[in-house]
Amino acid sequence: MPVGLVTDADFEAELAKIGSTRPSVQPDPKVLEGIIETVPSRGRSKGDNNVPASLRAILAETHLMDGSSAAVSLAKELGISSSSVSAYANGATSTSSYDKPKESIVSVVNKARQRATKKAAKTMNAALSAITQAKLDYTDADKLSGIAKDMSVIIKNLEPKVEIQSGTATPQFTIYAPQFRDERSFEIIQVSE
Repeated sequence: MPVGLVTDADFEAELAKIGSTRPSVQPDPKVLEGIIETVPSRGRSKGDNNVPASLRAILAETHLMDGSSAAVSLAKELGISSSSVSAYANGATSTSSYDKPKESIVSVVNKARQRATKKAAKTMNAALSAITQAKLDYTDADKLSGIAKDMSVIIKNLEPKVEIQSGTATPQFTIYAPQFRDERSFEIIQVSE
């Protein structure tokens, strides 16, 4: 007989084939009374959907390029919390994994930084190229130098932060500067030949 649920008649027939009878154990009435409890399920609640990776990347890039307020307002329209937006901007997939950024989000943010840095560098170089000697001689070049300065600040802010590892050996230089002494400072010894 295959293992599974069977009717009482089938069960009695199988017991009769092997020459056994059903045990006469009376069930305890307290055991039959059960309490059904609903246990909260682990994981996401109903309606709490996972944010797609592409949307995480868009929110992280918006946070970088347009600022946190633009990213938060976009996220609110999509039903995403502002804390999740800050996690995405850091490269994490959620606030619980904030210190463990996901490589796919970090690469999208770094590519956006590189695009913005290249554009700012081109603008800065164009502003610097536009400052000619004639403009310096006859006109005020403050505006052009201001544009160049602003672009360099943008580049500095957009460059990825380089983490300094404390365990790595860095080159150290020691420079010795010997003091020169005058002959008068030496002790004089008279020697006879």
